[in-house]
Amino acid sequence: MALASISEAQVWDWLEDVPDPEIPVISVVDLGVVRAVNVMDSNAVEVTVTPTYSGCPAMAVISMDIETALAKQGIKKISLKTQIAPAWTTDWLSEKGRARLESYGIAPPRAAGGPERCPRCKSEAVERVSQFGSTPCKAQWRCAECLEPFDYFKCI
Repeated sequence: MALASISEAQVWDWLEDVPDPEIPVISVVDLGVVRAVNVMDSNAVEVTVTPTYSGCPAMAVISMDIETALAKQGIKKISLKTQIAPAWTTDWLSEKGRARLESYGIAPPRAAGGPERCPRCKSEAVERVSQFGSTPCKAQWRCAECLEPFDYFKCI
C-alpha cells in the first residue's frame, strides 16, 4: 500500500489487530483505550490513548504494540499521545469487546455492579468471592451451579 493512501479508517483497522496484553481476546480498540487517530501526512500518524486507570502497567506494552503494528505497515513517524481526561470508563468497551470478554470466560461489566450471569454456563446464580481479582480491574466471582470461578470486569 502506498503510504499516501493511508486513511484514518485504515489505521483504526490495523489497531483492531493489537490485542490487550492482559486480555488478549480483546483489542485495544474494543477495550476503548485508543481514543483518536490522526494521519498527519504520508509518513506520520498520531494515536491518542487513555489508560484504563492511572499507573496501568499494561500501557507500556500497549504503546509498544501500537508502534510495532503501525511500523509493520510502513509508518515512519508514530506519535503516541496519552490523554488522561476524560478518564477511561467501561462504557467505552465496544459491544464486540463485551461479547469477546464473555466468550473468553470473563463476565463483562454492568452498571448494576456485578455479573449478570456465569460466562461459562450462563446461570444467574453467582456470588462474589473477592473484590480483588487477577488484575485491579477485575473481581473474583463463582457460579453456584457449575461451581467454576470466573473474573468479573469491574464497572469503572
